[in-house]
Amino acid sequence: MASAAVHPADSRPSRIFMGNPKRVDAEASSTSKTPKAETGKGEGKGKRNPWLRAAIWTLVGILSVALVGTGVVAYAYINTKLPDPNSDFRTNTTFVYYNDGKTPIGSFQVQNRVTLTYDQMPQTVKDAIVAAENRTFWTDPGISVTGLFRAALGLAGITTADATASGGGSTITQQYIKIMYLTQERSFTRKFKEILLAAKMGQEMPKEKILEGYLNTVYFGRGAYGIEAASQAYFKKSSAKLSLAEATALCAIANSPGNLDPTKGTKQAADLLERYQYTLNGLLEMGKITASEKAAIYGALPAFLPEDTDQRMGGQKGFLLTMVRTELLAKGFTDQQIAGGGLKVITTFSQDAQDAAVKVGQEQTLIASNGDKKKAKTLHAAISSIDNATGGVIAIYAGNPDFVKNSRNWATTPRETGSTFKPYALAAALREGWTLSDQVSMQTIRRGRGYLPNPNGKKTTLLNATTNSINPAFFNLVSQLKGGGAAVALAANDAGVPTGEGWGNDAYMPLGTPMVSPLDQASGFSTFANLGLHRPWHVVTEVRDSTDQQVYVADTTGVQGVEPDISQDVTYALTQVVRSGTGRSAGTIGYPVAGKTGSKGQDNPNGYGRQTVATWFVGYTKQITTSVMYVRGDGGHEDLGPGWFGSGAPSRTWAAYMRLAMKGLPRESFLGPTRKKSTMTPSPEATPTPSYFPSWSPPPPPPTVPPVTEPPTVGPTTAPTSSAPTSTATGLPTATATATSTP
Repeated sequence: MASAAVHPADSRPSRIFMGNPKRVDAEASSTSKTPKAETGKGEGKGKRNPWLRAAIWTLVGILSVALVGTGVVAYAYINTKLPDPNSDFRTNTTFVYYNDGKTPIGSFQVQNRVTLTYDQMPQTVKDAIVAAENRTFWTDPGISVTGLFRAALGLAGITTADATASGGGSTITQQYIKIMYLTQERSFTRKFKEILLAAKMGQEMPKEKILEGYLNTVYFGRGAYGIEAASQAYFKKSSAKLSLAEATALCAIANSPGNLDPTKGTKQAADLLERYQYTLNGLLEMGKITASEKAAIYGALPAFLPEDTDQRMGGQKGFLLTMVRTELLAKGFTDQQIAGGGLKVITTFSQDAQDAAVKVGQEQTLIASNGDKKKAKTLHAAISSIDNATGGVIAIYAGNPDFVKNSRNWATTPRETGSTFKPYALAAALREGWTLSDQVSMQTIRRGRGYLPNPNGKKTTLLNATTNSINPAFFNLVSQLKGGGAAVALAANDAGVPTGEGWGNDAYMPLGTPMVSPLDQASGFSTFANLGLHRPWHVVTEVRDSTDQQVYVADTTGVQGVEPDISQDVTYALTQVVRSGTGRSAGTIGYPVAGKTGSKGQDNPNGYGRQTVATWFVGYTKQITTSVMYVRGDGGHEDLGPGWFGSGAPSRTWAAYMRLAMKGLPRESFLGPTRKKSTMTPSPEATPTPSYFPSWSPPPPPPTVPPVTEPPTVGPTTAPTSSAPTSTATGLPTATATATSTP
């Protein structure tokens, strides 16, 4: 390499060559060995080393761009004026509307802010926010070179290893600039403005004033802007009274308030603990706390209070707004955008349908309680209603009259479905080649004696088993399916019902062990109404930003979850439930209706008989699908009492609501049955195994307890008919009640 040093011109290309360095060394060495005498006379300047020429022009280009860029930046810097943050800062309320886009449901407000002076802010807070967000705040010029490099890579889609741990690419000054003057847009133009304004602010504004402004405007979640509002929102105390642990945890939340509220779940709590410990480490590193102070609070977060609600969330509004917020978060909107981005959110909720659901839900709850207001307070009637054409939720009644007093939404809470799960078993059988005319055994159980054969006929059609909700027939049907209970679960999933608790994938599934929410159950039945086209339920139709630009619109295309012919036959069977079976109470609204009753019983904990813990009716017209579920008690597991079946209060509630919801809509009919020929080859009937129906001999009830009405999911109460089904004009057998049914 000594020879290369004799020719500095030959070594210059190695400074810009980006390939193999060995190649550069070789070229340099080779060049150094070429005698000058061997250079031809005519080669002169035009034949000089091409690497040297490239280097010269590259340097000229870089210097030219740098000079022009410097001039532009200098000009922009000199002419940039910092706006007055006191006059320019304002929060933008997000408004939520019914589906007409005009009638407000409520809003997500962000103007919850109490301004403090720098001297009023506790030192622990000022130290903690610097440790959490920008440890060089007091010495940097307002911008971070390394942070800007990380941010530039981030805009290019490249994530550095330390980006997350260090808190990103923005100083406190830059963050304050973004809060006060800029949008959250990710672009080089916005970043350039941020850098320019931050540099200007760093030169013209004292650090104390910058920190004061930042701590008064940064968003901490829960609708709280600024440290004082945040202290009240999370700890119900002034920021001046925060402990070291509380101040540190609160400042740690500022990094990502939508994801770090520890009361929202275990993941959020774990993520906040990590950020909290990072901040404590920074405080120790900065010399603001001692090692013993850190050790005393390092292992766990301080106690946080649950988020408060207010009367803006009263009545059913709180339930609707909570559903809207949950969906917006799931669609990628941040908590800060929702709480203060000035969005216009148009929902799927119909004001008329919603008013009807509230009116009927409250009236029918009192009626079902025989006018006893005390009993009515423990009874919950959940109503969920979906527009079949879009999958949009047009109304819910949460089963609790006031969100502020009780925020449990029974419309979205899964409970045992009872016999409303049977349509999925029917769909599974139809997929395997069964038809509505095919017969299935009604072998059943008598309490205390195990299985007994049905002495009169032994079999019934799938249509009759569905119409009259015959439990043994469906148990035996699933036992004979090639896919068994798994085929039933698949049919439910294909209809849009998510797997949940109690899904045992066995023959007991159609008897109601699976847990499903009323809203998901309405969505599943809506798929049958749409001839198998599943449109997932949703509550947000459209979102527009503060400039009225559309930033989100719901996809209502749907997917073909269940075969059209299968759905057609399921719907026909469910119309017979309403026409002549257990759901006749729902057939009084003046429109063709398909639906299914259901109730779920269990052993009474006191040892006397059985009790009913959930009753249902889920049904649909061509336009609307609605589910109704009744449960009792805070947890929804208390006994509803004697005489509770899906054919009673749930069906009446459904009809009362649908009369109002369907008002003015055209009368549309369903298709008839497909009349396909049977191609099923059932598996051999399984030998009965220990039953879902418990064996027991009820002791005599105590004198003060009246006899319990026969529960919905136990053995036969009447002997089945011995006559064969008669044929109707449709070519399908007439539904006749036989064996055990679950009304």
